[in-house]
Amino acid sequence: MTSTLWHGFADMGAVSSSGPFAIARGSGVHIWDTDDNKYIDSTAGLWFTNVGHGRTEIADAVARQLGTLAHYSGFGDVAPAVTIELAERLGGIAPIADSKVFFTSGGSDSIDTAAKLARRYWHEKGRPHKTLIIGRTKAYHGMHVAGTALSGLPPNREGYGTLMADAATVEWDDAKSLLGLLERVGPDSVAAFFCEPVIGAGGIYLPPEGYLTEVRQICRDHDVLFVADEVVTGFGRIGGSWFASQRFDLQPDMMATAKGLTSGYVPMGAVFVAPHIAEPFFSGGVWWRHGYTYGGHAGAAAAAMANLDIIEREGLLDEARRLESDLHTALSPLAEHAVVSEVRSGIGAVAAVQLADPAQGPVAVTALRRHGVSGRAAGAGALQISPAFVMTTEQTHELAQRMSDGLDELV
Repeated sequence: MTSTLWHGFADMGAVSSSGPFAIARGSGVHIWDTDDNKYIDSTAGLWFTNVGHGRTEIADAVARQLGTLAHYSGFGDVAPAVTIELAERLGGIAPIADSKVFFTSGGSDSIDTAAKLARRYWHEKGRPHKTLIIGRTKAYHGMHVAGTALSGLPPNREGYGTLMADAATVEWDDAKSLLGLLERVGPDSVAAFFCEPVIGAGGIYLPPEGYLTEVRQICRDHDVLFVADEVVTGFGRIGGSWFASQRFDLQPDMMATAKGLTSGYVPMGAVFVAPHIAEPFFSGGVWWRHGYTYGGHAGAAAAAMANLDIIEREGLLDEARRLESDLHTALSPLAEHAVVSEVRSGIGAVAAVQLADPAQGPVAVTALRRHGVSGRAAGAGALQISPAFVMTTEQTHELAQRMSDGLDELV
C-alpha cells in the first residue's frame, strides 16, 4: 500500500511497502495497535509520556481551557492567564532562582530560540562578534536550522549545504576538545556551548565522570554561555530531580526544554533563561523580535499544569529515580546476549541496549514488536529505553525478558 502520511525519520519506500504501525490507544506503560495487539511502550512515545498514557485528568484540563479560551497571542503585553500562571510555576522549579521562561512549540523551537538569544545577548552586551555556537558529536538538538547545524549526527546534516556558518562540533566525551577549540578560535568569537547532560537521540550516552563539571567550568572561565539541552532529561527524566541541571549543579545560562513539560499530551516547549541573561531585555527599551504564534498556547499550558500536578502528587520524580535502578538491574544482563555489545544505563530513567551490528536496528525493532514491545533504534543501533515513570519494577523485568526473546530472533 502507498502512504499518504509522510513519516519523520523514515524510509518511506519501506513504510509504503509494509504499511504503517498504527497506534490506536494507550494506558499507563502500554499501547494497543488498530488490531488490538498490546505492547509495552519502551520509549514513552518519544521520551515524553512521563506520566503514562491515558491520563484523562490532563485531557479534561485541556478541554476546560479550550472551552474557555483556546489561545491568544503572547506577543507584546498580552498573554493567556493560564500561561502566565504556568511561567510562575516553572520559575519556582527552575535550576537558577529568578529565571525567566520563554515558551515555544517544542524542543526544536527551544534550541533555535536559545541559539538566537545567545547571539543577541552578546550583541546587547557590546560584543557582537561572539556568534559561534558549539555542539558535540553524537548530539541531536532538534531539526530546525540551528539545531541541525549543531547536530553531531552527520546523516542529519547531509544534503542541506551550510545551514549556519558559525557552528562547530567537539568530541562528546572530552572536555579538552572544547578547551582546544576555544583556544584555537578565541573565546571572543564564541557565543555558547550546547550540552545534553545525557545524550539522547544520538544513542543514549551517559556523561563520563566529572565531564559536566569540567565543561561547565571551561565555559565560565572563557565567558561562553552554557546552554543545557534538557529536552529529554527535563521534568524528571533524569531521576530524583526536575532537571539534570539540578542533579549535576550545572547552573546553566539557559536551559532548553519540551517533551516532559506536558508529557506529550499537547506540544509545548520552554526556554529557561537565567536572570543575568534576561537583564538586558528586561531593563527597558530593548525588543527581542522573536516568538511563535503558538508559544505558550493556553491549551498546552493547561496540560502542563495538570501534568505537573500529577508528577508532584504521585511522587514521580522519586519513581523515576527508582526506575534508574530498576532499568539498570533488569537490562544489564542483556549485555551478555549474542547480538548485544553493551548496555548503557545507570543515570536517569533511560538506557540503551547497543546492538553489535547497528544495521540490525530496524530488524530488531520489528522483532521486538512480535514479542509485545514497541520501541525504536537511536543513534547507531542503540535500542532506546525510556519508559513512563509509572512503570513498575515487575514491568521492567518483563520488558527485559521480552527484549531478550525478541533479540533471540536475530541470532
